[in-house]
Amino acid sequence: MIENQKIRPAKVIGPLGEPLTIDSLPPPDTTRWVVRRKAEVVAAVNGGLMSVDDVCMRYNLSAEEFAGWQRAVDRSGMPGLRVTRIQHYKTLYERQQRKY
Repeated sequence: MIENQKIRPAKVIGPLGEPLTIDSLPPPDTTRWVVRRKAEVVAAVNGGLMSVDDVCMRYNLSAEEFAGWQRAVDRSGMPGLRVTRIQHYKTLYERQQRKY
């Protein structure tokens, strides 16, 4: 009997419109997380290429850290992932929420 298997796509569309595969993602030993790399990993999870647990294990990230990347992309797109602008985008988001 075949158990319920999770079917994952072979590729997804990355943040810059390019196809992403497991092999084209940043290597597991990545230590310098530039905006593009973070956005690629978020796109891989959002597209179903990898699970959050898989990403956290592969890149030695905490679930909270990855969730922060996802929130940043959801709120501000790729520019929200810039470490030097985190406070700016957080303040901007909080102001927008107060309007509603």
